[in-house]
Amino acid sequence: MATPPDPDAAREAIEYCYEHGWTDGLPVIPASEALLEQFLAATPRDPDEVLWRMDHLDRECTVRTAAINAAMAGCLPEYFPVVLAAWDAVMRDRAAKGGGWQSTSGPAPLIVINGPIRSELGINSSGGIFAAGFRPNATIPRTLGLMLRNAFGVVPHVFDQTTQGIPGRFSICFGENEEESPWEPLATETGLEPGTSAVSCTLTRTYEFVDNRHTQDPEQLLNDFADTLSRTGSLIFRGQSAGVVLCPEHAQMLADAGYSKADVKDWFIEHVGRTEADLRRAGKDGVSASGPGARSASAEERAPADSFTPYFGARKDIPIIVAGARNAAISMVFRVFGEWSNTSVPIESMAAPVAAAKGG
Repeated sequence: MATPPDPDAAREAIEYCYEHGWTDGLPVIPASEALLEQFLAATPRDPDEVLWRMDHLDRECTVRTAAINAAMAGCLPEYFPVVLAAWDAVMRDRAAKGGGWQSTSGPAPLIVINGPIRSELGINSSGGIFAAGFRPNATIPRTLGLMLRNAFGVVPHVFDQTTQGIPGRFSICFGENEEESPWEPLATETGLEPGTSAVSCTLTRTYEFVDNRHTQDPEQLLNDFADTLSRTGSLIFRGQSAGVVLCPEHAQMLADAGYSKADVKDWFIEHVGRTEADLRRAGKDGVSASGPGARSASAEERAPADSFTPYFGARKDIPIIVAGARNAAISMVFRVFGEWSNTSVPIESMAAPVAAAKGG
């Protein structure tokens, strides 16, 4: 019989990591050289490749550094190609490259995984996608948080300027429920070949649920989503980007009524917004002429009180994903921090070749 590992030695190693400030508040797994080599063997990428550099902080993160943090986060080595794809995907967002990680909003990366790798790694795509209990769903996003902390020094009260932030800032990762979705997967919609194992990722601000199990009328359902999407509290600039994670029941109801994913987006473009009177009551009727148009209270009326201001300008502003269980008609609205790239990144591992993208 094998000798059990020494729990006191493990605790001592964990406390050593705490003492050096390498944790996110939870225990981490100390990364040995032998474990690090297993992670690096899972990807064809050069260990010294620089994933990103923060010039204003004079700091950078390499593939090797990412592997160390993936091990510390509790990933298995086979998760590491997903970590790298997730990092590449979120860094396609302009906001992530422009200081979003240090924002007062405390944005959280939303990681969506498509393709066969979901079942290969045991990634949860159905019940409890925003909850705990699945190792890859928890440790893959946690790695991104540790990378920011340990490679770039983005730590609360120092370089991280978050005012309050949101729960689960580095734990939002799930697979799309492709098996119960009536539409094409997100990665296919953004230009990759069907069946590609890929990651889509964007920075997000908030999450709000829509519980509607009381109607079978698709227009009523869409109006319920529109009410949540039109909330003035999340409106900061002239327009915004927000997405919907539809449960299978809601997605199937809309599809059975003849709605494609594009039709749902078009409906939101037309109906999501507020009247000028609503914006005036919230002190957000004024829009600056520079940049993205920051909202503020206007000294005078700018338009008739009943004029409607739409929030979305194009389909790309409204990512739609199908995930969760078919056991209650509950979906989720999420607010995009800035503008998502509307692209997906194929997962590149030593076990499988990269699928070619059809376009951006």
